[in-house]
Amino acid sequence: MAVITISRQYGAGGRTIGEKVAKKLKYSFFDNELIQMVAEKAKVSEGTVKSFEKEKHGKFQEFVSGMMPKRLVDFIRFGGNEMIEEKIYVDLLRNIIRKIAEEGNAVIIGRASQYILKDYENVHNVLVVAERNDRVKFMEKNYGLSPFQADQAVTWDDKRRANLYRKFRKTDYEKPHHYRLILNMSKLNVAKAVELICELVN
Repeated sequence: MAVITISRQYGAGGRTIGEKVAKKLKYSFFDNELIQMVAEKAKVSEGTVKSFEKEKHGKFQEFVSGMMPKRLVDFIRFGGNEMIEEKIYVDLLRNIIRKIAEEGNAVIIGRASQYILKDYENVHNVLVVAERNDRVKFMEKNYGLSPFQADQAVTWDDKRRANLYRKFRKTDYEKPHHYRLILNMSKLNVAKAVELICELVN
């Protein structure tokens, strides 16, 4: 009944690795599913939660959203005055992730799960990193972006990630002591990374 949390730098392939690990181990996989679960509990739209998680950049965000495929980043614009308070979001996400951990056999992507589950047994925290140039190339290859688009996407999501962790009052999310395994994808391929995580769990 293990749980694997995967924190990752954007473009390092963490989500791809997580999906493959979940499939190989026959675990449940949680990424955008967490947005849906928070939205249902808070009685707001998924667009509201997504917008809350993303750092606002005004014209720059509009520029990025115009150039990136919808399948990569879904910039939902929603009407009305629907809002979710930061404390409510953090509390709901914390409770949902803890419930997932109690049920076990799950792979959780990001969202401060390595902090939320730090005192839980049989939780394997993994950090996936890569050199910036390799992250940009990964985005070009896997999402059909131009070099310029891929570079801007990596820049934007690094800022979004930092903003999300600030909601949990955390700034040390890449410090090695939080993790049982750190994968440098500039030195590994996806298949090897999946193998190493499965070996860690087994």
